Amino acid sequence: MSFTAILFTAFALSMDALAVSVTKGMTLKNLTKGTSIKIALAFGLFQGGMPLLGWALGLSFESYIKSIDHWIALILLSFLGFKMIQEFIKSKKEDEEVSIECGITTDESNLSNKELIMLSIATSIDALAVGISFAFLNVDIVPASLTICIITFIVCLIGVILGNKIGDIFNGYAELVGGIILIIIGINIFNEHTQIFNNIISSLF
Repeated sequence: MSFTAILFTAFALSMDALAVSVTKGMTLKNLTKGTSIKIALAFGLFQGGMPLLGWALGLSFESYIKSIDHWIALILLSFLGFKMIQEFIKSKKEDEEVSIECGITTDESNLSNKELIMLSIATSIDALAVGISFAFLNVDIVPASLTICIITFIVCLIGVILGNKIGDIFNGYAELVGGIILIIIGINIFNEHTQIFNNIISSLF
């Protein structure tokens, strides 16, 4: 798996956290730099740590499923991608419920560590499954996890600040973009192993 693919995976995985970060930025009054960094750091650490856990779990099953690793990556990433798109469509119909799920508050003092940890876990579960696929694909997990952590931190820090300043311009389509990217990466991984789409194109031309 190339660094470019890992980079795009990192951006895709950060979309859920971005959506919540923008929402928190929109609703927290008197947002300080320290709180912005705290939110972004929590999301980044959990997003980067989950692939490590998934990778460790995946290694236990490597000898049994290595021959179908590309299928597993395609299924996992596509499932997560469609799930994110489904949640995007649902959020358009249930804005009030989504706001509650995101933990919207009206005062910065209401952002407790417990709430932040719960939000971080909720937005990083997808990264656990991606970590499992990384194990099957023999991805160097430490650089990959660090990349995901750093990208998520940067994206969420920007999201909190933008959310606080200009509202929900980016929040509405974050899950849709993330879902599409995950599906594309899943298809690309499958094609890298099977060359199926390259063969189809070759046969046509």
